[in-house]
Amino acid sequence: MIIELSIAIMVSGLIGFFVSKKLNIANYDVYIAQAKAKAKAIEHEAELILKNSEVKVKEAQYNAKRKYEDKTFTYKKEHNNRMNELSKRDENIKDDFKKLNREKSDLGNLKKEAQSLYDEGSSLKNIYEIKVEESIRLLESSAGLTEHEAKEIVLKKVEEKCRIDIAHVVRKAEEEAKQDSKRRVNYILAQATSRFAGDFATERLINVVNIKDDELKGRIIGKEGRNIKTLEMLLGVDIIIDDTPNAIILSSFNLYRRAVAAKVIKLLVEDGRIQPARIEEIYEKVKEEFEESLVEEGENILLDLAITNVHPEIVKLIGRLKFRASYGQNALGHSLEVAHLAGIIAAECGGDEVLAKRAGVLHDIGKALTHDFAGSHVDLGADLCKRYKEDPVVINAIYAHHGHEEALSVESAAVCAADILSAARPGARREVLESFLKRVQNIEEIAKSKHGIKQAYAINAGREIRVIANAKLVNDDEAVLLSKEIVEEIESKIQYPGEIKVNVIREMRAVSFAR
Repeated sequence: MIIELSIAIMVSGLIGFFVSKKLNIANYDVYIAQAKAKAKAIEHEAELILKNSEVKVKEAQYNAKRKYEDKTFTYKKEHNNRMNELSKRDENIKDDFKKLNREKSDLGNLKKEAQSLYDEGSSLKNIYEIKVEESIRLLESSAGLTEHEAKEIVLKKVEEKCRIDIAHVVRKAEEEAKQDSKRRVNYILAQATSRFAGDFATERLINVVNIKDDELKGRIIGKEGRNIKTLEMLLGVDIIIDDTPNAIILSSFNLYRRAVAAKVIKLLVEDGRIQPARIEEIYEKVKEEFEESLVEEGENILLDLAITNVHPEIVKLIGRLKFRASYGQNALGHSLEVAHLAGIIAAECGGDEVLAKRAGVLHDIGKALTHDFAGSHVDLGADLCKRYKEDPVVINAIYAHHGHEEALSVESAAVCAADILSAARPGARREVLESFLKRVQNIEEIAKSKHGIKQAYAINAGREIRVIANAKLVNDDEAVLLSKEIVEEIESKIQYPGEIKVNVIREMRAVSFAR
C-alpha cells in the first residue's frame, strides 16, 4: 500500500514537472517575442536620433562656415580700408615733405632778397645823410643862419604848436597823481588796521581741574591704577596727581583733548562713581557734546561774518580751530581777526568784502587737521577746500599767505596783509621773554657788525630793524647791498616767526651858518 502510494506520488510529480516545463517554454517564447519587438523599437528610435544628429551637425557646420566667411569678409574689408588710409597718409606725408622743401627754398630766396634790400637801404641811408648835410649848408648860406640858430627858431615854433599836447601831458600826470594818492590812502588804511586788537587769551600746555577733597585723588587713581590708566588711554592726556592741594593737572599739547579731559573729570567727580565702565560712558557722552558744540561754534561764526554755502565738514573744522594755538595765539581768534581785517582792506581797495572774509576765516583751516594728518597746514587746508569746491580766491589766499603762490586778487592780497598784521601786532603771540630779548639783541649785533654802520635799532616787536649807515662810507648802491647781506645773515643764524623787515638808512646833512 505504501509502495503504491509512493509510486503515485512520483508519477504525479513527474507529470507536474513536465507540465510546468511546457508552461515555462511557452512563457519564454512570449518574452523573446516581446524583447525582439522592443529591440526593433529601440533600433528604430536610435536611427531617428542618429538622423536628427546628422542634420544638426550639418546645420552647425553650415552656420560655422557662414560665420567664418562673414568674419573673413569683414576683416578683409577692414584690412583694405586701413591699407587705403595708410596709402593716403603716405601720399600726404610725401606732399607735405615736398611743400616743406618748396617753403625752405622760398625762405632762402626771401633771405637773399632781404639782404639785398638791407644793403640797398644802407647805401640809400648814406646818400640821404650826405644830401641832408648838403641841404643844411645850402640853407645856412641862403638864410644867413647857423645850424644852431635855425634849431632854436624851429624848436620855439614847435613848442608854441605843442602847447596843447603839453597841457594834455600835464593833465595825465595829474590823473596819475590822483590815482597814486588813492593807492597811498589805501596803504595807510591797511596800516591803520594794525591797531585793531580783538580779545586774546593766552594758551598754555596744562589745565587745572579743581576738586573739593584730596581723597578724590585716590579714587581717580583707582585700585592698582586702573582708573587713571583708563582715563589716560581714553583721553590722550597726561594726568598729574601730586601734592598740589585740591587740584589735578592735565598736560597735553592738544587743546581739544585737554578740554574734553577736564570736562570728563569734572563730571566724574560730581557723579562720584569712578570706575572704568563709567569713565567710558561719560567720555563718549562728553565727546558727542563737544562735536555738536564745534558745529554750533562754526555756524555762529559764519553767521556773524555773513558767510553762506559752506560745507558742514568745514563748518565743524572752523569750530575745532578754537582748540588750536600757534605761538600762544588762538587759531580761531587769529582767523576771525584776519577775516575782519581782510574784509576792511578789500572793501577799501574795491574788492569783494564777503569773499575776503571767507578767505580770511579759512586761510588757516589746515591747522585743525595737523594733529591728525601729516603735512603742512597750508597743503592740508588747500586740499580740503579743493575737495569741497571752495572759491579759487580762497585756495589762492591759503597758498599765498605763506608765500607758496603769488596773490592773484585784491582779496588774496588783503588776506596776506591781514595775516601779517594779526600775527605782528604787540601781544598777539606769546614768547619767553628771555628768548625774545636774545633774538632782538642778536639781530642788532648782526647789523652793527657790517662795515660803515653807525647804529641799529630793532623795533615793532623785533619784526623790523632800522640800520643807520655812515653816508661818508656807504653810498646808495652799497646801502642796497648791505640790506641784502643783513637779511641773508639773519635768515641763516636767527630763528624767528613771520618775517623781519630790514631798513638801511643813509643820510647826508650839510650845515652852514650865515653870519
